[in-house]
Amino acid sequence: MDYRLTKQHLLDALAQWNRFLKRKVHLIACGGTAMTLLDIKASTRDIDFMVPKMPEYEYLIKMLQNLGYQNASGYGWARKGELFVFDLFPGKRIHTTELLESPLEKDRHTLIKEFERIYLGVLNDYDLIVSKLFRGDQVDFEDSLHLVKAHKKELDIAALKKRFFEMLSYHPVGEQRIRGHWDSFERQLRKEK
Repeated sequence: MDYRLTKQHLLDALAQWNRFLKRKVHLIACGGTAMTLLDIKASTRDIDFMVPKMPEYEYLIKMLQNLGYQNASGYGWARKGELFVFDLFPGKRIHTTELLESPLEKDRHTLIKEFERIYLGVLNDYDLIVSKLFRGDQVDFEDSLHLVKAHKKELDIAALKKRFFEMLSYHPVGEQRIRGHWDSFERQLRKEK
Protein backbone atom coordinates (compact mmCIF):
# COMPACT_ATOMS: atom_id res chain seq x y z
CA MET A 1 0.00 0.00 0.00
CA ASP A 2 1.37 3.42 -1.00
CA TYR A 3 0.92 5.93 1.78
CA ARG A 4 0.84 9.31 0.07
CA LEU A 5 -1.28 12.40 0.43
CA THR A 6 -2.92 14.11 -2.54
CA LYS A 7 -3.79 17.79 -2.75
CA GLN A 8 -7.37 16.96 -1.74
CA HIS A 9 -6.18 14.97 1.30
CA LEU A 10 -4.10 17.96 2.40
CA LEU A 11 -6.99 20.40 1.94
CA ASP A 12 -9.35 18.06 3.81
CA ALA A 13 -6.92 17.75 6.75
CA LEU A 14 -6.56 21.52 6.95
CA ALA A 15 -10.35 21.97 6.76
CA GLN A 16 -10.59 19.76 9.86
CA TRP A 17 -7.97 21.84 11.68
CA ASN A 18 -9.82 24.99 10.63
CA ARG A 19 -12.95 23.82 12.46
CA PHE A 20 -11.10 23.76 15.79
CA LEU A 21 -9.05 26.93 15.49
CA LYS A 22 -10.30 30.10 17.16
CA ARG A 23 -7.64 32.40 15.65
CA LYS A 24 -6.05 32.99 12.25
CA VAL A 25 -2.98 30.90 11.39
CA HIS A 26 -0.78 31.39 8.31
CA LEU A 27 0.65 28.17 6.84
CA ILE A 28 3.16 28.30 3.99
CA ALA A 29 3.72 24.96 2.30
CA CYS A 30 7.26 24.01 1.39
CA GLY A 31 8.98 20.87 0.10
CA GLY A 32 6.89 18.17 -1.56
CA THR A 33 3.76 19.60 0.05
CA ALA A 34 4.18 22.80 -1.99
CA MET A 35 4.81 20.75 -5.14
CA THR A 36 1.59 18.82 -4.53
CA LEU A 37 -0.46 21.95 -3.83
CA LEU A 38 0.93 23.50 -7.03
CA ASP A 39 -0.23 20.40 -8.96
CA ILE A 40 3.34 19.59 -10.01
CA LYS A 41 3.37 16.33 -8.04
CA ALA A 42 0.31 14.13 -7.67
CA SER A 43 1.04 13.37 -4.01
CA THR A 44 3.54 13.69 -1.20
CA ARG A 45 4.83 11.49 1.62
CA ASP A 46 6.06 14.40 3.70
CA ILE A 47 3.86 17.21 4.97
CA ASP A 48 5.89 20.38 5.43
CA PHE A 49 4.49 23.75 6.50
CA MET A 50 6.17 26.89 7.70
CA VAL A 51 4.31 28.88 10.36
CA PRO A 52 6.05 32.26 9.98
CA LYS A 53 4.49 34.08 12.94
CA MET A 54 5.74 32.73 16.27
CA PRO A 55 2.53 33.49 18.25
CA GLU A 56 0.56 31.60 15.58
CA TYR A 57 3.05 28.70 15.70
CA GLU A 58 2.74 28.42 19.47
CA TYR A 59 -1.06 28.63 19.28
CA LEU A 60 -1.25 25.97 16.53
CA ILE A 61 0.98 23.55 18.46
CA LYS A 62 -1.19 24.00 21.57
CA MET A 63 -4.37 23.36 19.54
CA LEU A 64 -2.89 20.27 17.89
CA GLN A 65 -1.91 18.89 21.29
CA ASN A 66 -5.53 19.42 22.39
CA LEU A 67 -6.58 17.37 19.33
CA GLY A 68 -4.30 14.48 20.34
CA TYR A 69 -1.23 15.28 18.23
CA GLN A 70 2.11 14.46 19.82
CA ASN A 71 5.63 15.45 18.93
CA ALA A 72 6.87 12.66 16.66
CA SER A 73 10.28 14.05 15.71
CA GLY A 74 12.01 17.44 15.73
CA TYR A 75 9.34 19.62 14.15
CA GLY A 76 6.99 16.69 13.42
CA TRP A 77 3.50 16.24 14.89
CA ALA A 78 1.26 13.20 14.50
CA ARG A 79 -1.71 11.49 16.12
CA LYS A 80 -1.49 7.94 17.35
CA GLY A 81 -2.67 5.52 14.69
CA GLU A 82 -2.24 7.99 11.82
CA LEU A 83 0.45 7.46 9.21
CA PHE A 84 1.34 11.03 8.42
CA VAL A 85 3.57 13.42 10.32
CA PHE A 86 3.05 17.16 9.91
CA ASP A 87 6.39 18.99 10.02
CA LEU A 88 5.69 22.51 11.25
CA PHE A 89 8.65 24.88 10.97
CA PRO A 90 8.53 28.09 13.03
CA GLY A 91 9.54 31.44 11.56
CA LYS A 92 11.46 31.46 8.30
CA ARG A 93 13.21 28.11 8.72
CA ILE A 94 12.78 24.90 6.71
CA HIS A 95 14.67 22.00 8.29
CA THR A 96 18.17 23.50 8.66
CA THR A 97 17.75 26.19 5.98
CA GLU A 98 16.81 29.69 7.06
CA LEU A 99 15.26 31.93 4.42
CA LEU A 100 16.46 35.49 3.97
CA GLU A 101 12.97 36.98 4.43
CA SER A 102 9.72 35.86 5.98
CA PRO A 103 7.65 33.89 3.48
CA LEU A 104 4.81 36.31 4.28
CA GLU A 105 6.67 39.23 2.69
CA LYS A 106 5.43 40.49 -0.68
CA ASP A 107 6.16 38.04 -3.54
CA ARG A 108 7.59 35.41 -1.16
CA HIS A 109 4.56 33.10 -1.42
CA THR A 110 1.39 32.41 -3.43
CA LEU A 111 -2.04 32.03 -1.86
CA ILE A 112 -3.60 28.60 -2.47
CA LYS A 113 -6.72 28.76 -0.30
CA GLU A 114 -8.06 30.85 2.51
CA PHE A 115 -10.18 29.01 5.03
CA GLU A 116 -12.02 30.88 7.76
CA ARG A 117 -9.02 30.67 10.09
CA ILE A 118 -6.25 29.12 8.00
CA TYR A 119 -4.40 31.08 5.35
CA LEU A 120 -2.71 28.50 3.09
CA GLY A 121 0.08 29.60 0.79
CA VAL A 122 3.02 27.98 -0.97
CA LEU A 123 6.58 29.23 -0.86
CA ASN A 124 7.78 31.15 -3.91
CA ASP A 125 9.59 29.12 -6.58
CA TYR A 126 13.03 30.58 -5.86
CA ASP A 127 13.08 29.84 -2.12
CA LEU A 128 11.39 26.49 -2.70
CA ILE A 129 14.04 25.36 -5.17
CA VAL A 130 16.93 26.74 -3.12
CA SER A 131 15.70 25.04 0.06
CA LYS A 132 15.41 21.75 -1.84
CA LEU A 133 18.89 22.15 -3.34
CA PHE A 134 20.34 22.87 0.10
CA ARG A 135 19.02 19.48 1.27
CA GLY A 136 20.55 17.88 -1.79
CA ASP A 137 18.68 14.56 -1.99
CA GLN A 138 18.11 13.17 -5.48
CA VAL A 139 14.34 13.56 -5.00
CA ASP A 140 14.92 17.24 -4.19
CA PHE A 141 16.92 17.71 -7.41
CA GLU A 142 14.17 15.97 -9.41
CA ASP A 143 11.47 18.09 -7.75
CA SER A 144 13.44 21.24 -8.53
CA LEU A 145 13.79 20.24 -12.18
CA HIS A 146 10.04 19.55 -12.38
CA LEU A 147 9.30 22.96 -10.88
CA VAL A 148 11.63 24.71 -13.33
CA LYS A 149 9.98 22.86 -16.21
CA ALA A 150 6.46 23.68 -14.99
CA HIS A 151 7.20 27.38 -14.41
CA LYS A 152 9.89 28.00 -17.04
CA LYS A 153 8.12 31.07 -18.44
CA GLU A 154 8.08 32.80 -15.04
CA LEU A 155 11.41 31.55 -13.69
CA ASP A 156 14.68 33.39 -14.25
CA ILE A 157 17.58 30.93 -13.84
CA ALA A 158 20.13 33.73 -13.35
CA ALA A 159 17.98 35.14 -10.51
CA LEU A 160 17.63 31.62 -9.08
CA LYS A 161 21.42 31.18 -9.09
CA LYS A 162 21.87 34.58 -7.44
CA ARG A 163 19.33 33.63 -4.76
CA PHE A 164 21.09 30.29 -4.14
CA PHE A 165 24.48 31.91 -3.55
CA GLU A 166 23.00 34.77 -1.56
CA MET A 167 21.38 32.27 0.84
CA LEU A 168 24.54 30.18 0.86
CA SER A 169 26.55 33.17 2.12
CA TYR A 170 24.43 33.03 5.30
CA HIS A 171 25.05 29.30 5.79
CA PRO A 172 28.79 28.85 6.37
CA VAL A 173 28.34 25.35 7.80
CA GLY A 174 28.68 22.89 4.95
CA GLU A 175 29.19 25.69 2.41
CA GLN A 176 31.58 23.69 0.22
CA ARG A 177 29.28 20.67 0.13
CA ILE A 178 26.18 22.74 -0.60
CA ARG A 179 28.01 24.86 -3.23
CA GLY A 180 28.43 21.67 -5.28
CA HIS A 181 24.65 21.15 -5.26
CA TRP A 182 24.24 24.13 -7.58
CA ASP A 183 26.81 22.72 -10.02
CA SER A 184 25.00 19.36 -10.09
CA PHE A 185 21.63 21.07 -10.56
CA GLU A 186 22.98 23.25 -13.37
CA ARG A 187 24.38 20.18 -15.16
CA GLN A 188 20.98 18.46 -14.86
CA LEU A 189 19.26 21.60 -16.17
CA ARG A 190 21.50 21.62 -19.26
CA LYS A 191 20.65 17.94 -19.93
CA GLU A 192 16.94 18.77 -19.76
CA LYS A 193 17.19 21.39 -22.54
